Amino acid sequence: MADSDRGPLVREERRGRTLVLTLDHPPVNVLARPVLEALTDRLAAAERDTRVHGVVLASAAEKAFAAGANIREMAELDPAGAREHGARGQAVTRAIERLPLPVIAAVHGVCFGGGCELVLACDLVIASDDAQFAQPEVNLGVMPGWGGTQRLCRRVGVGRARRWIYTGRPVSAREAEAGGLVDRVVSREELLATAVALADEIGTKPPLAVAAAKYAIARATDPALDKGLAYELDLWSRLFGTPGQREGMRAFLGKRPPTPVGRENWESQSEGFPWQWSTGKGSGRKRDRGPRTGTD
Repeated sequence: MADSDRGPLVREERRGRTLVLTLDHPPVNVLARPVLEALTDRLAAAERDTRVHGVVLASAAEKAFAAGANIREMAELDPAGAREHGARGQAVTRAIERLPLPVIAAVHGVCFGGGCELVLACDLVIASDDAQFAQPEVNLGVMPGWGGTQRLCRRVGVGRARRWIYTGRPVSAREAEAGGLVDRVVSREELLATAVALADEIGTKPPLAVAAAKYAIARATDPALDKGLAYELDLWSRLFGTPGQREGMRAFLGKRPPTPVGRENWESQSEGFPWQWSTGKGSGRKRDRGPRTGTD
């Protein structure tokens, strides 16, 4: 069934002062371009609706909050196309962060890749006890590109962020709660009601004060986030077209294990990356400054 034939990809429901935005892209809410665009539109409409004091981001899928980005859209991208696609994903996460309303994620089931990055941009996170979080991009020959390398460190600490990103392994709701990503774990049956109740509680506070507090906290914790996101996007897009990315994504789409990629052509493949070695006459070898993000 075509998306145009099946109703909105992001449904909305008013519950008092709280707006519930529900991702509805079966079977697992893959974050294809139309879903990102629909979510962006809904967030903008929420800001314009003066009756709304808070937003809950939820899922209609039985087994997932969001399984991540659409690999079919990305598999054959070159670095320029990847930069455009990554910028689109980053724009959605920035829209969540910059919305002058609290955004609470209600997460159940699989919350991987881009789905986890959406959650990282939310103010608060309520998870069901069956939720699983992961940044598994390394298995596809890339890395998080919608803010995961920047926000995960701030939420769970650098050590945990390294483990989660380097291994790509799933993390349970309880482990995510212990690490600071999740604020509260409840049963699946209690999930949406708990998230809405928290939004309702915050919604009774003066909205200007809440918005100002949100922006001040963001300033305190993420003063250089824009620069960090630009750096992440530069590195992420450069990975497209590399052997690891091509093999990882084709293996994923082919539902087979990827063939391991070695470092035989490391020097040539590293061109443009921050660890690239260049040879200077009379000065030995030195590290290149790395990607130019336009923010240096």
